[in-house]
Amino acid sequence: MFDELSRTLGEGVTADQLRLWWRSAVILVVGALLARLAGLGVGRVATRRFGPSQGILARRIVWYGLLFVVLATVLRQLGFDLGVLLGAAGILTVAIGFASQTSASNLISGLFLLAERPFTVGDVVMVGTTTGEVIAIDLLSVKLRTFDNLLVRIPNETLLKSEIRNLAGFPLRRIDVPVGVSYDADLEHVRDVLFAVADANPLCLDEPRPLFQVLAFGQSSIDLQFSAWTVRANFVAVKTALYIDIQKAFAAEGIVIPFPQRVVHAAAAHGGRGVPGGATEGPTDVLAKADRAR
Repeated sequence: MFDELSRTLGEGVTADQLRLWWRSAVILVVGALLARLAGLGVGRVATRRFGPSQGILARRIVWYGLLFVVLATVLRQLGFDLGVLLGAAGILTVAIGFASQTSASNLISGLFLLAERPFTVGDVVMVGTTTGEVIAIDLLSVKLRTFDNLLVRIPNETLLKSEIRNLAGFPLRRIDVPVGVSYDADLEHVRDVLFAVADANPLCLDEPRPLFQVLAFGQSSIDLQFSAWTVRANFVAVKTALYIDIQKAFAAEGIVIPFPQRVVHAAAAHGGRGVPGGATEGPTDVLAKADRAR
């Protein structure tokens, strides 16, 4: 078969060369397929033992490592001198390393993040002002999907230096509801109403118990905070329900949530001296006097 192909292609291609190319192509295809399968297998094992992030990293390391071995084998089959290629690759690697110090810093930071595991794929995290679900942990960056369906890429070095809040780190979440009541309100009655609202909500947990706190005497109200616990999956639903139920319960019990209030004292005219009869001379009286003087 190779002899016939050689005669068809012409005098420049021999049967041995065709066999060599065919053998190299088979090695490349089969080797790439085996490297892919090996990467998937190692990734599954690493995911079960360590987590999704480590599974993704192990799969990529095995896939690229074996693929490099396959390519080197194919090049050697084709007669390339691997020593020269490796030397050139080493020089190129050093040059790229000097030119991409930021990438090297992100790479090392990514290894630290994978070792520390402050979050994993699927967790909801808050980094600075950005909150989103972790969809990928790569060697150079972490990708988040925000709640308004935007893709945010954060370099690993930035993550390592930032404060990270993992909203999915524990199974329970506490909901804090700040509320203000008027100064003539009975705080014990307000407390009982808030506890009754939490007890009526089936998604609020009995343990840990809800918490009632008086925070401060504000300018227009007594500032309170009511806290209730729920499982992580129900956080948003319970928080919304608590605000609605507290507003309805306060309206039913006659508990007033006051608007901001300001008391303004007007200064008296003539340096603070009142007019005869105990009345205070205002701006209108001053203007009237000025008109009469003219």
